[in-house]
Amino acid sequence: MTSRTTIQGFFDPATWTVSYVVWERASRHAAVIDPVLDFDFKSGRTGTASADRLLAFVREHELRIDWILETHAHADHLSGARHVQAQAGGKIAIGQNIRVVQSTFKKLFNLERGFLPDGSQFDHLFKDGEVFRIGDVEVTALLVPGHTPADMAYLVDGAVFVGDTLFMPDLGSARADFPGGDPRQLYGSMRRLLALPPDTAVYVCHDYPPASRPARWQSTVADQRAHNIHVRDGIGVDEFVAMRTARDATLEVPTLILPSIQVNVRGGRFPPADDNGVSYLRIPLNALPASR
Repeated sequence: MTSRTTIQGFFDPATWTVSYVVWERASRHAAVIDPVLDFDFKSGRTGTASADRLLAFVREHELRIDWILETHAHADHLSGARHVQAQAGGKIAIGQNIRVVQSTFKKLFNLERGFLPDGSQFDHLFKDGEVFRIGDVEVTALLVPGHTPADMAYLVDGAVFVGDTLFMPDLGSARADFPGGDPRQLYGSMRRLLALPPDTAVYVCHDYPPASRPARWQSTVADQRAHNIHVRDGIGVDEFVAMRTARDATLEVPTLILPSIQVNVRGGRFPPADDNGVSYLRIPLNALPASR
């Protein structure tokens, strides 16, 4: 709990994703961050159980959703933003560099001509340093590229929601080998976050806990600077880039990258339905690296 706001996390064990509701206690105005749409890869069916759990919390606490904030176009889960918006309102927003990501993946998936890589699929595109509000509480959008070109962090009332830019200290950092990713940029973005006051609460978007501990999603800047295995104080950029590059070369392609990206670059919408009323996802053959 911070001075004017309250934060509640929702962990999805199927995708290791943490979604958040953050609200101003006085006004009950709120934002939802990185909501998940359930997806069964075998059947191609979507579901809303994860998002509905979050929405039930919103209704129980009589919150008014102002914003649905995406930290980036996720490659490991489908966005539940449209379902949340349909049930509770709010503007769907992401960083303005989503246009770069959209352009890249429009080519990969050969998306329909009507899909424009201009960010218009979202209600708002944030610039670096842009200030907006949850009720009367100021929030600052911070550009933190490296994992993807469009990653954003959101700084609100002594807490920062970092998306995939940082993990918990014992896990370190996210990969930087997606199209447009860059480990040197990622290092700079992490150090930007670690320059915040030491007591700033750090909320991550994913946790992949070892068997020795349960899932966790909150640390502090001080914790990260002292203990993060990839970017703690004393680890320089060249050391990090060498480590990250070698590690990324061993990682599997994310299971849901093909379905998730096609939905997430559209702001959580499905592709336009064919003339039979069914939406289809495209699978580009022999276009991505083989699984290791």
